[in-house]
Amino acid sequence: MSKSRGNMVEPLPVLQKYGADALRWYLFTAAPPGNARRFSEQLVSEVTRQFMLILWNVYSFFVTYANIDKYNPAADASKPQPSELDRWILSELNQLVKEVTTDLDGYNITDAGRAIEHFVDFLSNWYVRRSRRRFWKSESDTDKLAAYQTLYKCLVTLSKLLAPFMPFLAEEIYQNLVVTAYPDAPDSVHLTDFPKADESLIDENLSADIRLAMKVSSLGRAARAQTAIKVRQPLNAAVVRVRSAGEKNGLKRSEDQILEELNVKSLLFSDEIGSTDQAHTLSAFCEEGELGVAVDTNISSELAKEGLTREIVHRLQTMRKTAGFEIADYIITYYQSDEYVQDVMQSFAAYIKHETLSREIRCEAPPQGVFMEEHKLGGHTMTLGVLKQP
Repeated sequence: MSKSRGNMVEPLPVLQKYGADALRWYLFTAAPPGNARRFSEQLVSEVTRQFMLILWNVYSFFVTYANIDKYNPAADASKPQPSELDRWILSELNQLVKEVTTDLDGYNITDAGRAIEHFVDFLSNWYVRRSRRRFWKSESDTDKLAAYQTLYKCLVTLSKLLAPFMPFLAEEIYQNLVVTAYPDAPDSVHLTDFPKADESLIDENLSADIRLAMKVSSLGRAARAQTAIKVRQPLNAAVVRVRSAGEKNGLKRSEDQILEELNVKSLLFSDEIGSTDQAHTLSAFCEEGELGVAVDTNISSELAKEGLTREIVHRLQTMRKTAGFEIADYIITYYQSDEYVQDVMQSFAAYIKHETLSREIRCEAPPQGVFMEEHKLGGHTMTLGVLKQP
């Protein structure tokens, strides 16, 4: 860059547009400090979109539900048994602390920042997404408490790891999560000790199993995308081609998570089905090297009804937001449609109530003042109404 040639980048407009944290992160992680590089405002923008907003959404998710449940980490002295998902993310967290410490000790700030990015991706796109129902459920049990403790630990540790990179974002998270709960805590994240890894919590086998489950889920979603079948439509099975018996055993341990991710009823392996009739319905297939996933595209009448149910739930959840209801508000759901939809609503009433926080589901015209919409789903026209329960 040269001021005389007119190709110099003025820093102030970039700082005003994206903030100091985004610019700092770009300078640290785009390339090792000291290496020649071309400055890209677009890449600074991507820091905001692909990293900072993802982290902030995880933080906001925690704060939203912690406020609803009045979760107070300072008053929480219990030690509930962590789930496998909790143990996995805590393993990844402590591995991250170990890696970042080693990188910073070696003045390798670029790899340290990229490792944090990878962890935030795991935290958002697997841990939080796989744990949503644990936070959503109305009852407060030990599993829900374990989820709160685990996510709180991750966010506080991240604020400390991020402090040298993103001082302002790190401080904002620390002030709200730590200082407000612990009056005797250091006044700033920049006055705390840097985290130390607890290597007893690092489980390399569990990490490998979950990362493989994530890869299989990604391939399975890509296979589903080849079809015109909506993601909310449950399918009968996914069939995985693995590279070893060890991978097969690891996937079996994560079976429930993969089933939910792919919205399928069963997980099979290619050596289990041979050339049976089911193999002829595996029309969607995606692979990466020797690892591959196929999905069974044959939809039974029962699966079709369940798919319609999930579409209805999605519409009701969207209507809740549009009507301005709070996340924890209970509602009364109204609907009008044909006999097929009535049968679906009755058969899956418990599921619909649970997913939409509906106290009642009434097959009648919504009264005046109820927020209502008309939808056409699966060839069926229906009127839906949602009313906040007083």
